[in-house]
Amino acid sequence: MRLDQWLNDHHVRFDRLHHDPVYTASRLAQTLHVPGRAVVKTVLLRTGEGYAVAVLPADCRVDLEQARRCLDDDGTELASEAEIQRLFPDCELGAVPPFGSLYHLRTLVDQALTRDEEIVFDGQSHDEAIRMAYRDYETLEHPTRGQFACHT
Repeated sequence: MRLDQWLNDHHVRFDRLHHDPVYTASRLAQTLHVPGRAVVKTVLLRTGEGYAVAVLPADCRVDLEQARRCLDDDGTELASEAEIQRLFPDCELGAVPPFGSLYHLRTLVDQALTRDEEIVFDGQSHDEAIRMAYRDYETLEHPTRGQFACHT
């Protein structure tokens, strides 16, 4: 499903930001001239109960031990690229949006993002980003909040 259509169907205000292709969240922040903490990246986690997406600032990495605590799952690990491609067939590899619910997955968001007015993230491809209000994201997604991001 196209993310922009899904957001429109849910009456969410957002901006499409077209840009030259970039392949990391930190490069996206540089390209769009926004702070790294305002750009979010989505990491797929494999848990004992299936999969979950972890959403965190671009300038951070997932602390797996903390993510395990947040998900109450000692077996939580990073998923492989093959698993990402299988679960997100409508996304370019590495351009997964922060909406696990769109793919019937649990979403874990790092507490640091809840302080931002706006977030920016990949729009399913490496040449388009989406900017929207964090409060709209939270209202639509209903993520589990936790502290699992570490600055790199």
